Amino acid sequence: MHFTSERRLGDGVLEREFTLGEIPGILWTPASASASAPVPLILLGQPPLGMRQMYPRLAGRALRCAAGGFAAATIELPGSGDRPREASAEQARAGMRRAVEAGEPVGDEIIDALVLPLVDQAVPEARAALDALLELPEIGGPVGYSGGVISIGVRLAAVEPRIVAAGLFAGSFVPRAVLEEARRVTIPLHVLLQWDDEGNDRQAALDLFDAFGSKEKTLQANMGGHTGVPQFAGEDAARFFARHLR
Repeated sequence: MHFTSERRLGDGVLEREFTLGEIPGILWTPASASASAPVPLILLGQPPLGMRQMYPRLAGRALRCAAGGFAAATIELPGSGDRPREASAEQARAGMRRAVEAGEPVGDEIIDALVLPLVDQAVPEARAALDALLELPEIGGPVGYSGGVISIGVRLAAVEPRIVAAGLFAGSFVPRAVLEEARRVTIPLHVLLQWDDEGNDRQAALDLFDAFGSKEKTLQANMGGHTGVPQFAGEDAARFFARHLR
């Protein structure tokens, strides 16, 4: 990990950009974080739109984390931002767009081709980022995961023992293989579902929630579309992490 820039945001939050090999990322730490008082970490997931495009929302989420006494970090997803594009992923994305524009269901073959390679690459990268971040003296764990592509969150929750709680957003396509992986997830979960999300299969989201093996799992469903998440939903998620990361 190599830090490339730093600046102070509101309330003394330190924002540092970094690279992990060829992967760019951002780390936010609250003013209270120090080697003598290390803080827990929340890994912020994001959609595959590019970290720069998502920056305002990511920074807002990070500042909310810092207000709760947590560090937050994110890394660029494979094929996003300035990272190289995969031809197979671009073909799958084009197939998905054609199906959606035609009002047709997006088939399992397209969903698998679009999501599974992303999960296979993104999860090891996220775990490598955790390796580097948890070596910093001001970050001591435990670790939470928040938002982003839900299939990545499911895989991480199933295979990464350092993640003790996850807040997931049911807003993306889920392969059947990921549905099976969900049965191995046992950590506490807070799942947000926008009931009228135009790009989400509501029944698939409910089936995924049902499949999770966690004894503690909460589904918060709110009316509205994909971008209509109410402010109090973020506040509820913050309380969830406060319960499990302190």
